[in-house]
Amino acid sequence: MSRASIVIVGGGISALAAAWELTGGANGPDDATPRIEVIEASERVGGSLATTTFAGRTIDLGADGFLARRPEAVALVNELGIEDQLEAIAESGAWLWSRGKLHELPKGLVLGVPTTLESITHFRGVSWRAHLAARRDALAPARLRVGDDVTIGEITRAKLGRELSYQFIEPMIGGIQAGRIDDLSAKSVFPALYAAAQRGGSLMQALRPPSSPDVIDATPVFYSLQDGVGSLPNHLATKLKERGVVIRTGVPVTALRRTPAGSYPLEVDTFATTTPANGVILATPATMTAALIGSYDPALDALSRIDSAGAAMVTFSAARASVTLPVRGTGILVPLGTSWAGEGSMMVTAVTFVDRKWPRLRLDEDVLLRAHVGRSDDSRWSELNDDELIGRVTDELAVLLPTWGSPRESLVQRWPLGLPQYRVGHERLVEQARVASSHYAVTLAGNPYDGVGVPASIGSGRRAARDVMRLISAIV
Repeated sequence: MSRASIVIVGGGISALAAAWELTGGANGPDDATPRIEVIEASERVGGSLATTTFAGRTIDLGADGFLARRPEAVALVNELGIEDQLEAIAESGAWLWSRGKLHELPKGLVLGVPTTLESITHFRGVSWRAHLAARRDALAPARLRVGDDVTIGEITRAKLGRELSYQFIEPMIGGIQAGRIDDLSAKSVFPALYAAAQRGGSLMQALRPPSSPDVIDATPVFYSLQDGVGSLPNHLATKLKERGVVIRTGVPVTALRRTPAGSYPLEVDTFATTTPANGVILATPATMTAALIGSYDPALDALSRIDSAGAAMVTFSAARASVTLPVRGTGILVPLGTSWAGEGSMMVTAVTFVDRKWPRLRLDEDVLLRAHVGRSDDSRWSELNDDELIGRVTDELAVLLPTWGSPRESLVQRWPLGLPQYRVGHERLVEQARVASSHYAVTLAGNPYDGVGVPASIGSGRRAARDVMRLISAIV
C-alpha cells in the first residue's frame, strides 16, 4: 500500500506543530509516517510569530513570550533540543492608568478579576462605588443565572459592577483578546470565570485558587527565547525539512476538492499544482477555511462568522536618561475610552516595558518599550500612516509616563487580521464545524478554535494531526 498523503494548508505555528506531530514528535518519523506537504500563502512560515532587528537587538514583531505553566510550548522547545534558548521573564506586575494617574495593580488577580476583598480595598484607581461593589460580592453576592454561555461582561457587571468591569477588568482581558468583555464568550475565553459564575456565591471567592502553603512553584510565569519567540517557527521548519516534510511558501491554495472516484479522496489546488491527499489540515483564518470548505456543510460555512480584531504595535527606543518609568512592573494598561487633552479618547491600550521583561534586550544607553493600539471596535490606527501613528502614540506616551523624551528610533508593526473574536456560542460553533469536517477527513487547527496564545496554538496543531491520522486510518 502506498504511503498516505496529508496536506497542511497554512504555515503558522499551528500548522508546523501539526507537521511535527505527524512526523512522530519527539520520537521522529518511522515507516508509517505519511507524506506531508505544508502550503503557505505568504513568503515565510510562522504567521504572526516573527522577528526583526531594531535598535541593535533582535525583537519580536508578534508575541514576545508564552505561558511557562502550560506544557505545549515548553514541550515543543524541549523536543526540538533548544531548551537552552529559554529565557524566564525578569519582572512581574503592571500599572493601570486611571483617574489621571498610574496605579500599581494589586496582587491576587486572575485575568484582571480580583479574588479577595483585600486585593481591591487599598487600590485607589477606582471610586468608592467600585470598592462597595467588591464588598457586596464578598459579603452579599448578587445572584446570577448562567446559561449555556454568556459574555464575560454579563458576569462581571452583575457580580462586581460596571466600574470594576470596564475600568479594571476589561483592560487586561481585552488586551489579551483585542476584544470587548461585552462581546467575548466567558465559556471560551475565560472558562474559570464561567465555572465560578455557575457555582454561585461570591465571584471573587469562587475564582480564588486553592492555597498550598507547603508547595512553592519555581516555574516562571512566562518564557521567551534568546533569539525571540519568532525564531521558534524557523527552528521547527528546519527540523521538519530534515524529516522530509515539503514546505512551500508564497503559494496560495485556491481550492480543496473532493475526488471520491480517484485514488485519493481529496485534492488541494494552487494556481500551478494539484496535490492529492488522504487527509487535510486547515490551519488558516476561519474566514479562509469557510471559503475553502463552506460549501460542504452549513456548519463549515458558519466559520465565516468568526471575525478578527486588527491591531498594531509601535516599538520605541529612547535614551534612558530621557524616560522615567514606574519603579517596577512590565507595563501599563489603559482602559478603553480614556479621555486626554488630544483628539478623541486615547488610542493606546497598553504599554510594555520590553527590555525590563527580557534581560537579553537591556542596554545601558536606551529604553525599549512598545505601545499597543487597536481593539475589535477601535480601528482608528488603520486610518493613520506610520508617521501619523508614531506621532499620535508619542503624544499619548507623554501623558502616560512620568517623563517621556523624543524617541531615537521607532517601528510600526501592523496585524490587520489580528486576533479572532470568540463570541457567545463559539464553543458550539467550533464543535459542529469539527464534526462536519471530519466526514471529509479534514481537521481544523489554529487560534480561531482553541485559544489565542502560543501554547494553545501549538496544542491545536498537534491535536489536529492526531485527529487526521485517526480519520484516515478509519477510512483505510
